Amino acid sequence: MSQMHCDQCEQTFRGTACVDRGICGKDPDVESVQKLLLYGLKGMAAYKNHARRLGKTDSEVEEFIEEALFATMTNVNFDLEALVEMVLECGRMNLKTMKLLNDAHVEVLGTPEVTQVTEGIQEGPGILVTGHDMADLKLLLEQSEGSGVNIYTHGEMLPAHSYPELKKYKHLKGHFGTAWQKQRLEFEQFGGPVLATTNCVLIPWDSNSYLDRLYTTRATAIPGATRITDDKFAGLIEQALEIGPLKTTETKESTIGFHYTQILAHADTLVKAFKSGEIKHVFLIGGCDGAEPGRNYYADFAENTPQDSLVLTLGCGKFRIRDHDYGTVAGLPRFLDMGQCNDSYGAIQVALALSEAFECGVNDLPITYMVSWFEQKAVAVLLTLLHLNIQGINLGPQLPAFVSPNVLALLQKKYDLKPLGTDAAADVEACMATA
Repeated sequence: MSQMHCDQCEQTFRGTACVDRGICGKDPDVESVQKLLLYGLKGMAAYKNHARRLGKTDSEVEEFIEEALFATMTNVNFDLEALVEMVLECGRMNLKTMKLLNDAHVEVLGTPEVTQVTEGIQEGPGILVTGHDMADLKLLLEQSEGSGVNIYTHGEMLPAHSYPELKKYKHLKGHFGTAWQKQRLEFEQFGGPVLATTNCVLIPWDSNSYLDRLYTTRATAIPGATRITDDKFAGLIEQALEIGPLKTTETKESTIGFHYTQILAHADTLVKAFKSGEIKHVFLIGGCDGAEPGRNYYADFAENTPQDSLVLTLGCGKFRIRDHDYGTVAGLPRFLDMGQCNDSYGAIQVALALSEAFECGVNDLPITYMVSWFEQKAVAVLLTLLHLNIQGINLGPQLPAFVSPNVLALLQKKYDLKPLGTDAAADVEACMATA
């Protein structure tokens, strides 16, 4: 009897392939939902890791991760409906995890405040911190205080400047750089040591660039870089002093820190402005950035939003849209930077508060969701939105290739999940027509 190899479960059997005998049962739709679950779990694990480092854990979340990973093993769950239920449960658990992280940030670092940040390299030695981990940044600030070394944030670390327990350090000097896909250029230009605290770190183009001054922490690692596993940053600080003063750049000021608590502090103003028609619509434009074509759509879309609307943003996708002058509405900035990708929890709280104020469902509010995705954290946030039954999400720049046609049809039918349009200005007009 000849041997048959199953491409689905990578096993070899004598006779009929296992997929034909009902042993592995890995049809494309089951595999697609399993990938949705796995990517969501990976994103949730990242948020959970950040929260744990700040002292926050939850046994229910931990138990779910264990059970969900078990469900993705070969010969465990062949039932598509059961897997879809677990995907939505992953969304619920990710909401709980994002709340854990939000609460950890607030308890350890203080409630974020609206803050002016200087962007650009200033005089003196410096260290650039990228990633997402505020615990690492706090430790570095403590250990470098009084050393004469300036600390700068990069990418998704920008919101650090709004936390009272971080911005009290005078040598947290400012911010330099944009989203993760520009690291190779920006790290080279920075000239000083770079600390990569979590995911979204790129391998340098060659060993002659900034590899000898690139440091990572714990699970984050780059071949040839220095990995710090003991939370001790003395070597990093010493190298910054050895390199000496960095080449300065032009600077500018920007405003950040629109944590959901800051927005809800103006809830009366917002409700009054909506009821009077002064504000007609909210556009939530956030998520991951990337280098592939199509992401310029988000900038075009944001810049075409009308003056009687608000633009909320979070995640590194903000760097596509934050340099435009949006002006003000109802005495508030039209453009409100709510923070990191995990601060999607805050955007959800704003939507829930508005639905309560207007005594309607979240899907009845004049809110358009424009979600840019690239990696697992964005998938986790998407699953949370689906768990909350948010309808009409615009996802791009392309819909995930790992979602099979049947599963995509299911998501589009149940949640009205949409790909991005092609004409940003016309799409904005269409949104306002239904406001």
